[in-house]
Amino acid sequence: MPFPLASQGSQQTQKSYGITSPISLAVPKDTDCTLTQKLIETLKPYGVFEEEEELQRRILILGKLNNLVKEWIREISEIKNLPQSVIENVGGKIFTFGSYRLGVHTKGADIDALCVAPRHVERSDFFSSFYEKLKQQEEVKDLRAVEEAFVPVIKLCFDGIEIDILFARLALQTIPEDLDLRDDSLLKNLDIRCIRSLNGCRVTDEILHLVPNIDNFRLTLRAIKLWAKRHNIYSNILGFLGGVSWAMLVARTCQLYPNAIASTLVHKFFLVFSKWEWPNPVLLKQPEECNLNLPVWDPRVNPSDRYHLMPIITPAYPQQNSTYNVSVSTRMVMVEEFKQGLAITDEILLGKAEWSKLFEAPNFFQKYKHYIILLASAPTEKQRLEWVGLVESKIRILVGSLEKNEFITLAHVNPQSFPAPGENTEKEEFRTMWVIGLVFKKMENSENLSVDLTYDIQSFTDTVYRQAINSKMFEMDMKIAAMHVKRKQLHQLLPTHVLPKKKKHSVEGVKMVSLNDSSVDLSMDSDNSMSVPSPTNANRTSPLNASGLSQGSSPATPVTSSVTNVQATDVIVPQNNSTDNSGGSMNENIPEMATQPSFSSTPRPVTRVVSTTRLVNQVQKPLTNITPMPSPVAGVKRTSSPHSDESPKKTKTEEDENNCSYATEVDEDKSETEDMKEPEIDEKSSSPVPSALPSSQRSSSTDLSDMSVLPAAPIPVIKNSIKLRLNR
Repeated sequence: MPFPLASQGSQQTQKSYGITSPISLAVPKDTDCTLTQKLIETLKPYGVFEEEEELQRRILILGKLNNLVKEWIREISEIKNLPQSVIENVGGKIFTFGSYRLGVHTKGADIDALCVAPRHVERSDFFSSFYEKLKQQEEVKDLRAVEEAFVPVIKLCFDGIEIDILFARLALQTIPEDLDLRDDSLLKNLDIRCIRSLNGCRVTDEILHLVPNIDNFRLTLRAIKLWAKRHNIYSNILGFLGGVSWAMLVARTCQLYPNAIASTLVHKFFLVFSKWEWPNPVLLKQPEECNLNLPVWDPRVNPSDRYHLMPIITPAYPQQNSTYNVSVSTRMVMVEEFKQGLAITDEILLGKAEWSKLFEAPNFFQKYKHYIILLASAPTEKQRLEWVGLVESKIRILVGSLEKNEFITLAHVNPQSFPAPGENTEKEEFRTMWVIGLVFKKMENSENLSVDLTYDIQSFTDTVYRQAINSKMFEMDMKIAAMHVKRKQLHQLLPTHVLPKKKKHSVEGVKMVSLNDSSVDLSMDSDNSMSVPSPTNANRTSPLNASGLSQGSSPATPVTSSVTNVQATDVIVPQNNSTDNSGGSMNENIPEMATQPSFSSTPRPVTRVVSTTRLVNQVQKPLTNITPMPSPVAGVKRTSSPHSDESPKKTKTEEDENNCSYATEVDEDKSETEDMKEPEIDEKSSSPVPSALPSSQRSSSTDLSDMSVLPAAPIPVIKNSIKLRLNR
């Protein structure tokens, strides 16, 4: 693939781009050209370049769609009795935006399109008569309209290519072929839905007009987007950056180094944004005021804009922050990735590494010691798609709550979701799960600290259910649950291809009682144990061998739990919102950011985990320090928990007789001279629906917080309690 070079003479008449002068006007050297060619060769196997035949097919499909729009608008004009002279020139047009318009779409990617119509065509016409016209086309499959969305859209698959079509009705009698949507006057007298629909095209067109060299921009953006996806930081909805945000960061880099080619621009990208002083905004041009009274991003006027952590401002009016979902944790993750990207590209430019190193995917599931698993399930595939979309859109709320906990340094959600193992073999269920890595602060001179995540989990599930009910998409068997697992337990839930295979270890010493009172003795002797049994959970009896040993390790189940054999006092966790302090010096005229807290250090290996579990569906044997409770399957919850500042240690007999306990003890150090304990956990989940995840009640000799009673509701309200006790 050829790449353009800037001539020496071009520096004399260099056009200025962006809100500042360039950092460097240096032109490419021969080594830069060689490195750029190597970058292209490295990118090809990843499918970031589309074949010419496929590209021509997309152009043909968009041409057919454009003709359909023109034909439909003429039909509407005739129905509404417009003069024949107007009908002949009424126009109408399909515009594209997003990755296709930017010229960086990958193989098989969808197309974002906008249908622009004159003033006499109503939005209701688009979702009725145009929808019916599309339905009549034999090439159109999977046609569906989402009229009530924030940005209303018709989704379809046209001859194998997925297309999302938005609608905008302009205050014009006809739509000319050479219409430039960047013209701000087009926004006059438009409703807010049309303005939102136009915004994608206006932003994309502005970006392309604000970069010095489009081809260099495109190749650099392809590389950065692939890197972001490989490193799991490509997701606007989960608090990372989406496609338009990455495009604007690359565009700003191109403005600062207008004569550089892709190999240099990729390196400068990491240099600039590893040292950027967030929350200073990234701007491609000075914001302009059009006096249309539309809300724009302006922290001087809007107090809420002052809390945005990583603002990247769209260049088209009305200017908006495209990264309002970014949280403390996601910014910390991305800045750390920028720094690592800079270190790798430094090596590449020095000839010490190849481009392939930049695109190596890190193993998220070995990075942290503690994880929160979110499970969403629905009875049908169609309901699962709707339910998963809603749950995913709210995960950032949970991450935001977790990172406000004073004992949590980082809550890192993996943008990739996974199919979850089924819990009921007799009833078909479609399940999806997400994984959130947790890093806890190292507390000095503190012992027996209890971190209660109950409120964070419960407020998240309540928010999801409330939204589902308000939007009338909720069905009775739609469920969501959360559980805590340790790194060594992930292999029981995740697909085998995402985890490296390790040698199996013997199992012994742990008593677990499932629903039918069958017992399993299990333990894991290594943090790296990766034996993969068939998925187990509380609704199924674990398979036993002749000696009564299970063929896997203890399952991580979202059941009521209590930490035993530990004297501890619960710490009330205030909701502190910690933010990063920025500061630093200039390097190549780039603001430098203060060093972020380290979060990727690998903890010492866990040598042993011991678990005891008994579910509430068995015959209960009340103890003297436990209040007898009815089964939660009937929907009744306990109003309070036993409360004491210091609790006596429990014997093994008491553990076995407890109506539900899930005790975990972990030794972090293999040394016999040091006995450090990893955070211990309390988890609870109950549901008024028998088919929901395992129901249970907590009974503990430790100090536990009270759970309020929820009013009776015709939905499966699942209470989740996760308590982690930090023993130093």
